Amino acid sequence: MSGRLHRADFTPPAGLANCHVQTLLPRLLPRRRLPHRWECLTLPDGDFVELTWVTPGPEDEAAPLFLLFHGLEGSFASPYARELLGSATDLGWRAVMMHFRGCGRAPNRLPRAYHSGDTADAYWVIGQLARRYPRALKVAAGVSLGANMLVKLVAEQGGDGLDLAGAIAISAPLDLAASADCLQQGFARVYQRHLLASLKTRAAARLDDFPLALDARTLGALASLRDYDDRVTAPLHGFRDADDYYRRASAGRWLGELELPTLVLHAEDDPFMPADLFARLPAPGDAVHVELSARGGHVGFVEWRGGRLRSWLARRVARQLREWASTYAPTSGRRTGARGLHS
Repeated sequence: MSGRLHRADFTPPAGLANCHVQTLLPRLLPRRRLPHRWECLTLPDGDFVELTWVTPGPEDEAAPLFLLFHGLEGSFASPYARELLGSATDLGWRAVMMHFRGCGRAPNRLPRAYHSGDTADAYWVIGQLARRYPRALKVAAGVSLGANMLVKLVAEQGGDGLDLAGAIAISAPLDLAASADCLQQGFARVYQRHLLASLKTRAAARLDDFPLALDARTLGALASLRDYDDRVTAPLHGFRDADDYYRRASAGRWLGELELPTLVLHAEDDPFMPADLFARLPAPGDAVHVELSARGGHVGFVEWRGGRLRSWLARRVARQLREWASTYAPTSGRRTGARGLHS
């Protein structure tokens, strides 16, 4: 490792190092129970997003706040969501997940959906949280699609454009075209079929509302995520085609320009991405700390600790939250000390 690429301290359990085992294992483990409540937020364009808050939240309005963005077709029910939100809650943080449009309990109102480069809703929600909790330290984390979106948002807004002390990107598909290609190879096609089936089911229910030259039969015949993005995602959200969408929405090109402290966690064997992903991207800037692990799969990172299988991601994120909290003065609403990250 060189520059700002660092070796993560993740070690997979013996016999569970395979990338597909790591990717699928979190779905097989018991899921943490987290009491929660839902909130519907109306957006400026009349549509809405749903927030899920872990309850009970801290009584102190200045308690730090952890905001999570899920991955493609994810939700509060996703295994990583319970682990990451629960880990923040254990530290005394206020924890909340924003569901992208249509990914909560109800279909969204407008004839559109969500995508990897759709930063406007997240920006607006962060602004709402800033008004509610002006004295609280805030950290946002994104997983997979949500991680690419978050990196793009941080790049767009600069160092002071968001009321965030830091951002955490987990298993981010920072080169969307390369990721689409990887998902058409070998066993990764299993993940593609699962995601594609979910996307097509959601789109089929809204097909009469969507301004698309697409009927149910053609939608059902789409054979890859690239096909889906070409016929649904791109035209629905103002892109020329899938290639135009991938080019404009991929956040990797901005790694060298991020000004907000950003932690990037990634496994080199992630089946959703090429092994040389970071060799294809610009060198990370001063504010970015990339931790690479040889193993871990896609949003896997399951370790053996304390006599059972546990989420290394939750442990690593908790360590970062503690570090950022230690450099924050809630009475002034400003960080103190270094802005950077440490391994």
